[in-house]
Amino acid sequence: MENPLPEKVYKGRRKPRKEDVRGPYFRDQTAIIHSLPFRRLKNKTQVFFAPENDHICTRIEHVLHVSTISATICKGLGLDVELAQAIALGHDLGHAPFGHSGEKILNELNSDNRGFEHELHGLRIVDHLTRYGKGLNLTYAVRDGIISHYGEEFSPSIEPYPAKKELTQIKNRGTRPTTFEGCVVRMSDKIAYFGRDIEDGIKAGLIEEEDIPRRIRRELGTKNGEIIDNFVKDVIRWSKGKNRIGFSEDRFSLMEDLKEFNYSNIYEHPRLKRYSNHAKLILEILFDHLRGIIEEYEKDFSRYYASDIPLDRRVGDYVEHHDGFYGAEEEFNPSQIALDYIAGMTDSYSLKAAKEVIFPETIEFDGGE
Repeated sequence: MENPLPEKVYKGRRKPRKEDVRGPYFRDQTAIIHSLPFRRLKNKTQVFFAPENDHICTRIEHVLHVSTISATICKGLGLDVELAQAIALGHDLGHAPFGHSGEKILNELNSDNRGFEHELHGLRIVDHLTRYGKGLNLTYAVRDGIISHYGEEFSPSIEPYPAKKELTQIKNRGTRPTTFEGCVVRMSDKIAYFGRDIEDGIKAGLIEEEDIPRRIRRELGTKNGEIIDNFVKDVIRWSKGKNRIGFSEDRFSLMEDLKEFNYSNIYEHPRLKRYSNHAKLILEILFDHLRGIIEEYEKDFSRYYASDIPLDRRVGDYVEHHDGFYGAEEEFNPSQIALDYIAGMTDSYSLKAAKEVIFPETIEFDGGE
């Protein structure tokens, strides 16, 4: 399998830099792992919001699953493991708090502006919002893989897009990656979350193992490791010798059955819908509040720091440290700035921030008779 573009294009960066012993893609991995958005993934959840059970899957665990699955497939097909792992480690940096429910809510709240799609926001993070507006300066191949991963799109196979894309001009999710490694990550994303969500659904008491359709239990298994193993081997077998990455007809049919089961019995479960309503209330409070103070204070940072609400002071610090981006590279847009800040929150931090908005700080009184 040979990628359609020259290596020079894939390894190019927004700002030229001399590569070191790590090579461009392993260097991108280290940049992503050391970034603050990556660290916050440990407190962003997949499906279950702010769980008290330490064994429920978090976003950081998911990206590690995608990374190892992608590496295995690439080894089986003779592709670049380091490139695939870099894309996988960065592919979900753009996710909002409260999983996909949070993403839908932010998209609605910001609908009169740019909306919100985590694939596009992921590129925004690695290009601009990390390191106080400097970004991570990743290679084109990794940036392309991040914005193109679209794990919710289902097709039996995919081939690389044959031309260079202007990534910053992409307005909608769904564009195809320009590398086979990006295509592998896109397939691995689906493989990674279905089995794990079943295990979490059982732990949460939403489903029982016996509820899983017999065909899926017989041919894929019920444990995450079994399901991953079956799909990974199938992708390698089917894709070898082709110019596409995909599943056999039988395994893709099983994946569609698994998707239908998970949506009907887990993602649309009444308990999760109730959690989604709570998330909507929290994010609405935060968005309205932050948009309001940013519109009022703009770049008068002393007003943020004088606020009685701790969140306001932290947002003032955020806006000040991104002064070289907001209003310089990009117009000063209060709605977008509020969304950028909220999207970076973890589940637990968004709960804390909402409490600060709703409940004022306690007034301290001096002691005495």
